[in-house]
Amino acid sequence: MNFADLPAAYTGYEQARTVVLPIPYDKTSTWRKGADLGPQALLAASANMELFDIETGSEVFRTGICTLPPVDCPADPAAMVDEVEKQALHHFRNGKFVVGLGGEHSVTVGLVRAAARKFGNLSVLQFDAHSDLRPEYEGSPFNHACVMSRVSEICGVVQVGIRSMDKAEWDAADRDRIVFAHDLNKYGMNAAAEALELLTDTVYITVDLDVLDPSVMPSTGTPEPGGLDWYTLTGLIRRAAGERTIIGMDVVELLPDQSNPAPDFLAAKLIYRTLSMVFGQ
Repeated sequence: MNFADLPAAYTGYEQARTVVLPIPYDKTSTWRKGADLGPQALLAASANMELFDIETGSEVFRTGICTLPPVDCPADPAAMVDEVEKQALHHFRNGKFVVGLGGEHSVTVGLVRAAARKFGNLSVLQFDAHSDLRPEYEGSPFNHACVMSRVSEICGVVQVGIRSMDKAEWDAADRDRIVFAHDLNKYGMNAAAEALELLTDTVYITVDLDVLDPSVMPSTGTPEPGGLDWYTLTGLIRRAAGERTIIGMDVVELLPDQSNPAPDFLAAKLIYRTLSMVFGQ
């Protein structure tokens, strides 16, 4: 199953500008399980998208989108991160824009490690309900609750949409680099202006789907009230894409519900919209 059910002329590896890497991993989730089914559900829903993007007036699929075989993830989270890094690095070195499909958020560590080995002066733009800044959780430094602690050891991070964190995370966090959801609600996208200026010229984007409000994205393992809406999220991504060079992204924590495929479609559309903003605007 390939992303957007594209014709073969647009899915070959050599000509594709973008590669989609499914990472069906869900071993450290601590509430609702099932994110390992997210990549398959997203790919299935993506077949139903219109391929013309109205806002950018583009058909980004014409730049080529190759869907790769899923990563065969080891159960151990540290070993999984190593395997994801190995595979993603190959594609970054081949000049591809890499899109990781989670799976839980811990998969991001391997993707960012790979991106940092290819690109100098990298920073990460994280959209998430949770800060994920614990040094370790439930005995593992690679738990999904620790992902941004590991990423911040690699490069600078700007966090957007945060509305849930532990007191120890609050005390240790660089809050100049955090855009809280309540400030976005109060001041709009301008609340993110100063934090976004801290991004370097080369940016990797990670989207935990629970950054969105559960009213529009209920299919996540750890839903939090008070989240962003579609236009705030895509507007912030568009601003980043207009001001920086985006070199890759991931979308994680989709926990599909067979009775409600709308969130699966939203996740697929978010990837296609982001590609349109990166390559089409």
